[in-house]
Amino acid sequence: MMNNLGEAVPRHDGPIKVTGAALYAGDRNLPTQLYAVFVSATIPAGRVVSIDVTAALARVGVVKVLKASDMPRVHRKLDEISVPPLATRFIPMQSDEIVHEGQPVAIVLAESLQAAEAGAAVVRVRYERRPFIVPDNAPAADVAPEKGHYSKANALEFHKGDAAGAIAGAAFRAGGAYTQPSRHGNPMEPCAILAVWEGQKLTVYDAVQHLPAVQNTLAAAFGIDSAHVRVIAPHTGGGFGTKAFVWPHEILASMAARVVGRPVKMVLTRQQQYSMVGYQPQMTQEVQLGSDSQGKLLGISHQVVNVTGMTDDYVEFGAVPARSFYACENISATHRVRRGHVVLPTFMRSPWDGPGSWALGSAMDELARSLNVDPLDLRLTNYTETDPESGKPWSSKKLREAYDEGARRFRWRERPKGGTLDGHWRIGCGMADCSQGQARFHSTARVRLRADGTAQLESSFCDIGTGPATAFPQIAAEVLGLDPSQVTALSGDTNLPYAGPTYGSATTISTGAAVQRAAQDVRSRLARLAGWPADQVSLQGGRIAYAGTSRTIQDVLGEAGVAELASDGAFDLPGNARVDMGSPGFPTRSFGVIFVEVGVDPDLGLLRLRRATGVYSAGRIINSTTSRSQMIGGIVWGWGMAAMEGSHYEPALGRWLAKDLAGVPIPVNADIPPDIDVAFVDEFDANSGPLGAKGIGELGATGVAAAIANAVFDAIGVRVRDLPITPDKLVKT
Repeated sequence: MMNNLGEAVPRHDGPIKVTGAALYAGDRNLPTQLYAVFVSATIPAGRVVSIDVTAALARVGVVKVLKASDMPRVHRKLDEISVPPLATRFIPMQSDEIVHEGQPVAIVLAESLQAAEAGAAVVRVRYERRPFIVPDNAPAADVAPEKGHYSKANALEFHKGDAAGAIAGAAFRAGGAYTQPSRHGNPMEPCAILAVWEGQKLTVYDAVQHLPAVQNTLAAAFGIDSAHVRVIAPHTGGGFGTKAFVWPHEILASMAARVVGRPVKMVLTRQQQYSMVGYQPQMTQEVQLGSDSQGKLLGISHQVVNVTGMTDDYVEFGAVPARSFYACENISATHRVRRGHVVLPTFMRSPWDGPGSWALGSAMDELARSLNVDPLDLRLTNYTETDPESGKPWSSKKLREAYDEGARRFRWRERPKGGTLDGHWRIGCGMADCSQGQARFHSTARVRLRADGTAQLESSFCDIGTGPATAFPQIAAEVLGLDPSQVTALSGDTNLPYAGPTYGSATTISTGAAVQRAAQDVRSRLARLAGWPADQVSLQGGRIAYAGTSRTIQDVLGEAGVAELASDGAFDLPGNARVDMGSPGFPTRSFGVIFVEVGVDPDLGLLRLRRATGVYSAGRIINSTTSRSQMIGGIVWGWGMAAMEGSHYEPALGRWLAKDLAGVPIPVNADIPPDIDVAFVDEFDANSGPLGAKGIGELGATGVAAAIANAVFDAIGVRVRDLPITPDKLVKT
């Protein structure tokens, strides 16, 4: 058998993406299509009194302007769709109510995009303004079960022992309030959809992270069978969670297409990405730690409050790390929300653990400073082989090996003393833990082995840039004894076998396992055609071998008169669940450690990343190139979170202050040094799934913000607890 897994196989879709041949949702066009442009609310709270469309309809090319009164009502079946995958229960243009600035109040449909934009500019809307609530300043409140189902995704509260008492009686204590602003994902491809009806059947070309979720949600919204909805999305230009769930614009565009009886294409502007889809919410995290004189944690308290909208309660479970990272007998973790007039937040790359690791990792460094111990040694003192919440052993965990390898590669034990001068820069080093919960989704796939010795795999997964269309052929090729170049992937269409979502770092572990099982069944069928025992054959180089004899795949299929062998495979979860967070007996997480060196100019308040080393315990690595790229991208993402990014709510106007990339600092090449060192420990997690792999897409973004803040303290002795770490927080006063 060829060992294709782990090899640095180039991206199959690389050439078509860099040459512009790959078609994204916004690239699609159909004959007779109309272009749709939203008219957005200019107030954060109130209602629409009237809409004057006379001037818009007078514009050349404008065909129709849809108001709430023109739109179909969503079918009652939509109530049966949970939140998520439905992003929010509030669907605009079903009433005159306004709950946030930027909310759609009308849709202009025209023969060209330019005509639609011109028409939207002259639609006149009269509002009745009402007082609005600034979410950042709203009082913290308990999560309301009737305001959505996000609270069911995880326990809102977790209590083990007496955390408050243990911390109060501890010899050493550390912690405080750690904040971070709201933050928008800003994928390169904006949200886009092209919807077309043929009788009672709907087809949409959509920018999504899970096609079947869109299929089922749209079917429910219109009260039709899901088999009558087809979703096509072979390429998605980044998602970060923004495209994970089904947002109102997808329902509204499909409604518009039904009303006018023509295909409707809608591409959100960059500004609308801020006011019509979600983002990571502003969060305040109160962390308190208590330990004995040796650094053993006696108590952990982690209380999280995040902003949310008025219609639904989105909960960012940032306290999950408190009950997952370290051995401790007394843990308290709670979550509350602040409701305001703002579009609903959503998952964003490394949800829960990304924000939570920032606060907990900072507090651990503060505790290490109080104890006068190395922060790595503090973590080793509190290392746990079992899940602190359940007491069950981890599915696999080689974090000790990652600590050792990372410290060696970074030369952590030999690092320069904090505050060492390099010209006008003060040098500091910091480290933090990386960890991400592991979702698993029911998934299926089909593999076809052809008489010419090539193969094709089919599944409805979508590629948001992480490379499954490259990794999955590797998986099939290993089983079938082919070169990965001989296996193609057909994806991004709900007419193909069902695949789970491309989020939760779950695509490879879930759909990849389904591909593996389908290929294994094809191999068994091939062996039976050859007349050989299926469990004793080997495949390599396009040949099947048994007991010293081998034959080509072409010969076996040709002699049997078979053009191809096709088999379906499934990755099924216990109890036929659609999703879980690991095997019931073995909680699953990916782990790692990040070490960074920064330079700080305290006179000018400048902060620079000089080098970084990340070493990860993440199960079997399928493709070393794409995996390493994922981790580098995660570290860059974490640098943006730590040092640059933030979306701010303007309290006087009730809207986001900046709604474009011109006003949003994000990391570019000049901000990131070439010296980013990434490695993986050798690991096979048999409990996570048959591939032995675990998720990595979100892991690299965890821990980075804490490591950078810790390095800043090492450099200049300033403890920053409020992200991002901007110059005003570093400059000498």
